[in-house]
Amino acid sequence: MNQLQEKYKSEIVGALREKFQYKSVMQVPGLEKISLNVGIGDAATNPKALEAAVEELGLITGQRAVRTKAKKSIAGFKLREGMAIGCRVTLRGQRMYEFLFRLINIAIPRVRDFRGLNPNGFDGRGNYNFSIREQIIFPEINVDQVDSYHGLNVTVATTATTDEEGRELLTALGFPFRKS
Repeated sequence: MNQLQEKYKSEIVGALREKFQYKSVMQVPGLEKISLNVGIGDAATNPKALEAAVEELGLITGQRAVRTKAKKSIAGFKLREGMAIGCRVTLRGQRMYEFLFRLINIAIPRVRDFRGLNPNGFDGRGNYNFSIREQIIFPEINVDQVDSYHGLNVTVATTATTDEEGRELLTALGFPFRKS
């Protein structure tokens, strides 16, 4: 079991149950899944960029990435329906906790001029979204072998019902939110 998962079970569940006055342990919010999504703008003209993104996302997460395809044709972007334009990974269970631990303790501290994550990234149901500008903050990526920099969107889905519960859960897990 991961350190973060151990911390959740031993400390965070009790603290959240006490704070929100839950009657049952099953009411305490937890992590459901983490989705990472990479959109490659020039994937239509440069298929190697998409291949590199799939490989890098696989290195970062430890799980093979799935290519995403365009749903509509857009002539202005030279895009046809069904063309591969990005990739995504959904993490659950053990891999989710391992990725989250590396993200919070290793990758985010490597961001230059980091002032904290935006606390307004919640969707109203306790799920949190944020973006990472460059994939090179992860130690698994060798900077010398990177051809182009791209960002990725991270969605942390929780079982919380409100933003306040979700924010409290993620703060307890160690998310470095910006002080408003």
